[in-house]
Amino acid sequence: MSDATTYEPRFRELYREQIVPKLQEEFKYTNPMQVPKLDKVVLNMGVGEAVADSKKIQSALRDMEAIAGQKPVATKARKSIAGFKLREGMSIGCKVTLRRDRMFEFLDRLVTIALPRVKDFRGLNGKSFDGNGNYAMGIKEHIVFPEINYDQVDQIWGMDIIVCTTAQTNEEAKALLKHLGFPFRN
Repeated sequence: MSDATTYEPRFRELYREQIVPKLQEEFKYTNPMQVPKLDKVVLNMGVGEAVADSKKIQSALRDMEAIAGQKPVATKARKSIAGFKLREGMSIGCKVTLRRDRMFEFLDRLVTIALPRVKDFRGLNGKSFDGNGNYAMGIKEHIVFPEINYDQVDQIWGMDIIVCTTAQTNEEAKALLKHLGFPFRN
C-alpha cells in the first residue's frame, strides 16, 4: 500500500457521509446496508440518421465517449424494416453503462453542470420511475455537457439517461436522488 491518498468522487463521499444517515433516519432502516444505493447509469443515444450516412455513428460514438469517459458500444438493428431503409445489423445508436467512480463523476457533472445549461429547464419529472427504484430521463441536446465542443459538433442528438438504484420503491429512489441534488419539479 502506498501513502498517497486515494481519490474519491465528490458524490460518493456525499452519499456515504450525509445521505446514508439521512435516509436511514427518514425510512427507519435498522441497518445501514438497507439504505438504497446507486447501482449503475446507462446512457443511450439513438442515431436514426446513421441509416443514410454511416459517418454519423462515428461522430455519435466520439461524442458519447467524451461525455461518459468510457468507450461506448454501437447498438445494431435487430431486424430489417424496408420503410425506414433499415437492414438487420446496421448501427443505429450507441450506449454505455457506467458503474462505480465513473457513475458518480457523471452524475456530479449531470446535476451541477449539464442540467442547469438545458434551455427552458423547469426541473425533472418526478413520475419517471419504473416502480422498482429506477429513474429514466431524456435530454434533447447532448451539447449541454461541458466535454462537447459546440464548434466541432456536426449534429445535435438527444440521449436517454437511466439511473438504476437498489431501492425497492419509487419513494425510496426519489428520496435518494433528491438528496444527491436531482432538481425534481414540486
